[in-house]
Amino acid sequence: MKNILVATDADWVFDEVDNALADEDTEVYRVRNGRDVLPACHKVSPKLVVLDLQIGNAGGVAVSLQLRQEQDMGRLGPLGILMLLDRQADVFLAQMARADGWLVKPLDAIRLMKAARAIASGGTYQEGMLDERGEPVGGDAVY
Repeated sequence: MKNILVATDADWVFDEVDNALADEDTEVYRVRNGRDVLPACHKVSPKLVVLDLQIGNAGGVAVSLQLRQEQDMGRLGPLGILMLLDRQADVFLAQMARADGWLVKPLDAIRLMKAARAIASGGTYQEGMLDERGEPVGGDAVY
């Protein structure tokens, strides 16, 4: 999958993502502050950026919007954005932030791998959506 950048100040979140996604072909990098995401993207050219909803001094929503703005201006190449949400009610934040996909915590390796693969291949992964009856609809990958 190549490079993945994880933006979180929570050690357990990084450990979960690193353990699930790092392999011989994939390097996982970490930043602990939202302001460090864009410079890190220019440095490591990630295929996927994993943004925790709460990142130190800047939330994942603001960082996602900043990355999309940089892409729109032609100053940043293509990359997928996966947001890690605290609760199902935060799905609308990920949608507004133009994320390619999102997972609702707690995390697990299988869901992380499915989401990362879908987004890295140009698709989406949406979790925590509700159907017409208000029932949760789980992890839909679209390739």
